[in-house]
Amino acid sequence: MSVALFALGGTISAAGRSGSPRVGAVPRLTGAQITAAVPGLAALGVPLDVRDAQAVPSADLTFAAMLDVVAAAEAAVRDGARGVVVTQGTDTLEETAYLVDLVWPRPEPFVLTGAMRNPTLAGADGPANVLAAVRVAADPAARGLGALVVFNDQLHAARWVRKTHSTSTATFASPDLGPIGQVVEDTVRVLARPPRQPPLTRAGIAEHLDATRVALYTATLDDDGALLDVVAEGHQGLVVAGFGVGHVPSALAPRLGALAGRMPVVLASRTGGGPVLRHTYGAVGSETDLQRRGLLNAGLLGPYKARVLLRTLLAAGAGREEIADAFARHG
Repeated sequence: MSVALFALGGTISAAGRSGSPRVGAVPRLTGAQITAAVPGLAALGVPLDVRDAQAVPSADLTFAAMLDVVAAAEAAVRDGARGVVVTQGTDTLEETAYLVDLVWPRPEPFVLTGAMRNPTLAGADGPANVLAAVRVAADPAARGLGALVVFNDQLHAARWVRKTHSTSTATFASPDLGPIGQVVEDTVRVLARPPRQPPLTRAGIAEHLDATRVALYTATLDDDGALLDVVAEGHQGLVVAGFGVGHVPSALAPRLGALAGRMPVVLASRTGGGPVLRHTYGAVGSETDLQRRGLLNAGLLGPYKARVLLRTLLAAGAGREEIADAFARHG
């Protein structure tokens, strides 16, 4: 049984240009070229079905493009693939992985990986990441875990993983949980199996993405909220990245309450780890006050993933009660 590998572009496929070393790397490698450069891959004895798709930097990936990849991956699994690997740029990988996890309906592993150093640099990490990703995708131990990010010989659940450093090859971490597994001496070791929520039905989501735009607003020091109405204009939902446990300047509270009467507004934390609280603080602009005004609590979901979940729910036609219930379960 094969593993289906979809190459989407990004640093892992950037071969660079001849000439000045100051010229940035550009996408040039195909999926076949990426896999051909991986030492030990053939020795795994895992046939690869390699396909090129969406060969763009991850900054140019879209919800619709990733849903197309999920559909193609599901078809490959139905045709007999025992797992899926996607190579892509790392800039948006934590978001694309979470989107995949929300809708992936199969027990077969769906593994996303990439690279922080392109193939022209010393210590390029792409080959090692691909080798580990294929190992995981082919291993029965990874079944039922949903979407995984495999990087630096660690397995991270898509629900928890974050990109934490702009250049480090150890950039991917799960601050609230830690890696759920490792690849050690050519063996996949799954150390934890966090529970997954039932997948969202994918049907109809892609068709409604254009009509379900979700804005992200980050609260900052001495923020008067004047931009909130501009940010929310033309959007059907809003995620607010608040301070600490879910606070904003008091001047923002009535504006956010008014917006929550018009659209779903989700309160997340901008810190990168830890939850939004529910009833610890009571001042104007606190989590208790904002929830009283109608904001929904993102729980442990960071703002980027909260935006992915909210837009996916809106595109699926979910109403306010369904959205509130989904955030209570996923957050």
